[in-house]
Amino acid sequence: MSVPFVLMIASSDEHFREMVRDNLLNIPNSKVGSEYQEVSSNLYVRVMQDIERHPNSAVIIDLSEDTESGLKSLERLKQAVPDLYVIVSHYHADGETVIQAMRMGANDFLTQPIKRTDFREAMARFERAPKRVMTTESKLGKVYTFLGTKGGIGTTTLAVNFASVLAQRKQSVVAVDLDWTANDVAMQVGASPQYTLSEVAENLSRMDQALFESFVTRDPLGFYLIGPSDTLEQRSYFTEPMFREFATFLVEKYDSAVIDAGKNINDEVVASACQVSTTIFLVVNQEFASIRNAQRYLAMLVRTGYTQDQIKVVVSKYTKKVNSHLASLDQIKQTLNQPVFYGIPESASFLGAVNKARPLVADRQFAPEIDKTFRSFVDKATKPQAATAAAGA
Repeated sequence: MSVPFVLMIASSDEHFREMVRDNLLNIPNSKVGSEYQEVSSNLYVRVMQDIERHPNSAVIIDLSEDTESGLKSLERLKQAVPDLYVIVSHYHADGETVIQAMRMGANDFLTQPIKRTDFREAMARFERAPKRVMTTESKLGKVYTFLGTKGGIGTTTLAVNFASVLAQRKQSVVAVDLDWTANDVAMQVGASPQYTLSEVAENLSRMDQALFESFVTRDPLGFYLIGPSDTLEQRSYFTEPMFREFATFLVEKYDSAVIDAGKNINDEVVASACQVSTTIFLVVNQEFASIRNAQRYLAMLVRTGYTQDQIKVVVSKYTKKVNSHLASLDQIKQTLNQPVFYGIPESASFLGAVNKARPLVADRQFAPEIDKTFRSFVDKATKPQAATAAAGA
């Protein structure tokens, strides 16, 4: 292939994904952009987010596990991005399956197991096809997820202030608290929500923007807030499939969703939040325990298909004065094999704002220096092609 291109793979079968990766090694100037380990109804959300980073891309969808569900995902994807080049694959190349796939917008079909010559010919057809022109950003909202590597390092504080800055910039924003144990977002903004994610779950089938905004809390800065019940037993009533449906609603109706994911990466709802995220901010501090956890978190995220473009390491409570107990930015970079995206300096002002139950950025005169630094972080994080060099440190 003469023009560099990216192939995104959607399949729950690791063997299929490996088969595609192996075949792609023989195609010059090509790479895997993303891997989606489930062909679900909100596949189009992740694909639309990823093609902003990789405009010259195609998607291959494995229909073999659940043909009906796969065809529905294909149909929704082509409705959202009509000119996206989509290849579908199945063990059976019977006329009905192929015709259905083509009617729903598939551009090509590959029979499994995929033969090397068939794959190369399919890539050649993609090369000859008219290329999609990326003229504007996706109309879908962005999802920013803050995932902490340990407790007490300021993950919630970063998420709350991030949502606050976006709201101050006249974006429509929803802050979602998925930390079922701590449930600190409401506390940090001085809210006592009457309704929670339990009510979201009960009303998903009839959810629209008017209904949602009628029962969620709105912060004085303008963003909406929804989180778990204070009753820990309510956790089981909000499931991963419910979150998927809720996330689709959020990205279709709001400019941004900011998620406080706490530190439990193994929670199925948190995992689902990461899957639909435009950016995952992996929050660490300079303690070695936090950095060790970050290694494990990064390894898990990469194994499940996330790329360096999606994961940004943010150092909270950053100080230049390192010692035997604290790592420098260079040490963090070397240990994680990933650049530090931003360092948020340590400041007692954040704790002061938490004690006042208002976001630090709500009053720009409260701590002007840290306010300026944090807004620079938001600027960098929300640029379409944010750089990856450390800043603010």
